[in-house]
Amino acid sequence: MSKIIQAYFKLLKIIIVTCLAVMVFMVFSNVVLRYAFNSGWPVSEELSRWAFVWMVFLGSILVLYDRAHLGVDVVVQALRPRVKKACLLLATLLMLYVTWLILLGSIKQTQLNLGSIAPASGLSQGWFFGVGVVFAISSGFVLLYQLYQLIRTPANKIDSLISTNGSGAE
Repeated sequence: MSKIIQAYFKLLKIIIVTCLAVMVFMVFSNVVLRYAFNSGWPVSEELSRWAFVWMVFLGSILVLYDRAHLGVDVVVQALRPRVKKACLLLATLLMLYVTWLILLGSIKQTQLNLGSIAPASGLSQGWFFGVGVVFAISSGFVLLYQLYQLIRTPANKIDSLISTNGSGAE
């Protein structure tokens, strides 16, 4: 199972790099076309925006998995181990709830926009909003796994679990 998870996150990284490369190519070539040839690709603005949105959402999944997101833990670090664990449990449950809301909203937006056609590319707008579904499902699994780890870890060893060294969830 671990190999499947690692392969999934490697695939996410490849998609993120591809999105960044597509954005750079499209924006740069569009600028060159506008200044040098007084023309351009209307589709480049739209597709580079879509690539940016996908890159941000997929990158957010990776950051959550690696526990590398920004956080202010001054108060949490000052708490006793049991209170710290309770706060982390509450925070994880709240994140799961918000992820559930994102999933429901993204499903509705994707369904509403499946028939809508993007003006420049002619693609379904469902592709634009579908990334929220991918994000919510992936983040939900990551958060459930982190909740499982948090519940199983004794309160006095909770600091080793929440270290933000970017090493990823084990």
